[in-house]
Amino acid sequence: MTRLMVLGLLKLKPMSGYEIQQTLQTSEADRWAGILAGSIYHALKKMEKEQLVELEAVENIGNRSKAIYRITEHGKKEFQTLLKETLQEQSVNLPSNLYTALSFIQDLPKDDVLEALYNQKLQIETELEQQKRGIQVKKEHMKADEVTELIFHNMYSQYELQIQLLYDLIKIYEKR
Repeated sequence: MTRLMVLGLLKLKPMSGYEIQQTLQTSEADRWAGILAGSIYHALKKMEKEQLVELEAVENIGNRSKAIYRITEHGKKEFQTLLKETLQEQSVNLPSNLYTALSFIQDLPKDDVLEALYNQKLQIETELEQQKRGIQVKKEHMKADEVTELIFHNMYSQYELQIQLLYDLIKIYEKR
């Protein structure tokens, strides 16, 4: 995902690794895409060697310098290939860790089960709120078309579905 995201952002405009990182963090895209800050710089260096991106400028700010990268024609072709491949990948990811734990849930005391379920529900609710804030920031900075709105709706639905499962499990275990 890092490679596709970095190339896609550089297709919009030349940026530094820091700008890419800030763009992802501001919109909370780093969270749902699973992109770590360090991976951005690693990807830029690797893609520079592969001639997918190139150094456009180096800006000196005080004692620091900032490398600004731009996508090359070769990089644009790679972006198109990655985009098509990624769109074809199966995209449903089941919560296998949760399902595995639920398979053996009877081996935990009721209080431990409830504590774990409440904690996970709270974490997911918090994550959903962070995503909503990030998406709101994104909407403030760019127009959200029908596809973007559909993505947001689907993302919220995924979180809400998981929260509902945990809520139902909690209700079952509170009755025991």
